[in-house]
Amino acid sequence: MSATTPNGAPASQPKKTPQIPKGKTELKILMLHGYTQSGPLFSSKTKALSKLLTKALSPAPYNLHPTLIFPTAPHRLRPSDIPGYTPSDGAEGAEAEEDDESDNWAWFRKDEATGTYLGFEAGMRAVATAIADAGGVDGVCGFSQGGAVAALVASALEKPHREPAPSPSPETDTSWLPLLRAANNDAPLKFCVVYSGFYAPPPTLGWLYAPPIATPTLHFLGSLDTVVEESRSQGLVDRCVDPTVVVHPGGHYVPVAKDWVLVLAGWLRKRYDEPAGTAKKEEGNL
Repeated sequence: MSATTPNGAPASQPKKTPQIPKGKTELKILMLHGYTQSGPLFSSKTKALSKLLTKALSPAPYNLHPTLIFPTAPHRLRPSDIPGYTPSDGAEGAEAEEDDESDNWAWFRKDEATGTYLGFEAGMRAVATAIADAGGVDGVCGFSQGGAVAALVASALEKPHREPAPSPSPETDTSWLPLLRAANNDAPLKFCVVYSGFYAPPPTLGWLYAPPIATPTLHFLGSLDTVVEESRSQGLVDRCVDPTVVVHPGGHYVPVAKDWVLVLAGWLRKRYDEPAGTAKKEEGNL
């Protein structure tokens, strides 16, 4: 039986020393799953991406070996939290039983009445733990809710450090911020990749978007996405400096076909093979 944290989330596994091929530089990427997913499920769904990315980045002159890290969010979801859930007769007791068995997780829950993100702080502390367990990461990649969180993580790690605006509510908890920065050895991320992500509108998070996110960002949007409205994804794009946006002809998922992974690989290679300030000129040709 696998170990779990007190709230039932899969615990971080003991740190293993990755086998990095001789002559290669490890490229550590934090992979943040979407709402109702888990780290292992996200890993399973992106195996093709991982293999193709390794193949594309390992040759000279890049000599990079991607290590993808898949933590699980801390909040276990009830059946009623899952979109499309329809209760049946006598479901109340069954739902209580399923609470302890479901493998559906979230980085936060949205309070529909107030628009606030419940449990956001715990989600960010879980991210900090995953980064610390990895000994720091080079970049972050997230899908859907994980994409929204990925952008916020990149913003919080930027230098010069941005700081939270004074909050009128003494309940606002930003204790995750120093933990996150210490976890990544006080280093900013080199890149942030967002699949079907979105802008987080709670006022308490506004400081993470102003000034705009300067970390290089790549946004994949599905032209047939009916889960995240285009305006929500565009809201995140608009709050990034010089974002690269790619639209694929699909829905709400991470495209793992070779052509789309090569777009990602090409964009990542530009982070490592061109002098600072020159990569932006060519990204539109991907």
